[in-house]
Order: sequence, then structure tokens, then C-alpha cells
Amino acid sequence: MCGRFTHLFKWKELVRLVKLVYPAAGEAPKLPERFNVAPTQTAPVVTMHADGRHGELLTWGLVPFWSKDRTIAYKTINARSETAATSPAFREAFKKRRCIVPVSGFYEWHKLDAKTKQPWYITPADEGGVFAFAGLWESWKGEGMDAPLRTFTILTTTPNELMEPLHNRMPVILEPEDHDRWLTEGGSDLLKPFSADRMAARKVSTYVNKPANTGPECIAPAA
Repeated sequence: MCGRFTHLFKWKELVRLVKLVYPAAGEAPKLPERFNVAPTQTAPVVTMHADGRHGELLTWGLVPFWSKDRTIAYKTINARSETAATSPAFREAFKKRRCIVPVSGFYEWHKLDAKTKQPWYITPADEGGVFAFAGLWESWKGEGMDAPLRTFTILTTTPNELMEPLHNRMPVILEPEDHDRWLTEGGSDLLKPFSADRMAARKVSTYVNKPANTGPECIAPAA
């Protein structure tokens, strides 16, 4: 699964890396670095529109359009790629509302024993690179709300050789040449493990365990 991640880039960098038409490079607002993005918080997401790819802030934890309230979001931060097309919570979004979730890295917790888990930070092997997670988004408007809440989930798949010792799932990571196809057509062949030799992992401090801890100490190597 994927339960926390980082984004250490600017909107201007995303315009280039993910080919955004909005925001335009010269109009991009500030995007603060975040070292510990947690469920129910907002994060940059790439969605497809008639004029091309837009970057916008959505809330992590997909709330289906039919949901009575938003509490389901805690259970829908991830969607299994094998069942998302048929799951009641995700199937409409899988058909019509796909997105890309750009991240600088993500965390996974390796279970050492019944009481202890070691956090790891996983990044692109190329320093400063960005992972493009396959995601789904949804719009939900609860009773009394003035504007709809736009939410997203991250698709997961079976682990590659790097991730298998850490967890039995990993995010679906898209190749740049597959971004358009995912956003416009989907394709089950894209929902597969990413190449392990293009990823790097290191142990980090348990400081990251608390969502309230948001500084660069989260990604510092463990002592």
C-alpha cells in the first residue's frame, strides 16, 4: 500500500515534468515542500481536461459520489489495481476519472516483530526525480456543502524485488510515455510493478511515524 509520501517540487517543475497546461509556468503559485503527506490531506494531482493536463490540489482518500458522508475516505486512500474496475467505490472513477499523483518519494513500514516497524523512504534512483502514481479521482457533494469535495486514491499492485521484503503491495508507477494513455484510455497492462533498478530505498527515523511531524527530518537516514 501507500500511506504517506512527499512532494519536494514546485508547480513550475511539474509543468515541465508532467506537461501541464495549467497552471502555466509563469502563473504557477507557490507549492510548499511537504515531507509527510498523510491521508485526508491535500496534494498535487494531475487531471485531464479538454485543453490538456491540469495540476490541482485534491484531498487524499476517495469519497464515491454516492457516499452518505466522507468517513469512507480513510478506507479508500489506495485501490487494488486488480479489482478497481469492478469495486463499487472505484469503478465509476476507473471508467471516467483517472489521474496522476506526482510524488518525490513514499514511505513504507517493514514489520520487524509484533511491536516494531522500521520506516523506509523510497525514491526514484535518479536524485531529484519524480514518481507518477496511477490514481483515480472523484467529486462528492454532501448535504449542506457549497462546493463539491474533490478526492483521489492511489492504485497499488504486487511488489517488485525492491519492495517485496518491505510490503506485499506497492503503488502503480507510470512511465512518462504512458501518462496520456492512462489519463484518457486506461489499460490494465499499465497496472504493473515498476522496475526495481530505477528505485532506491533507505531506512529513515521513526520520526516520520507521526503525521504531525512534517519537517525534513522525516527523510533523514536512520542513525
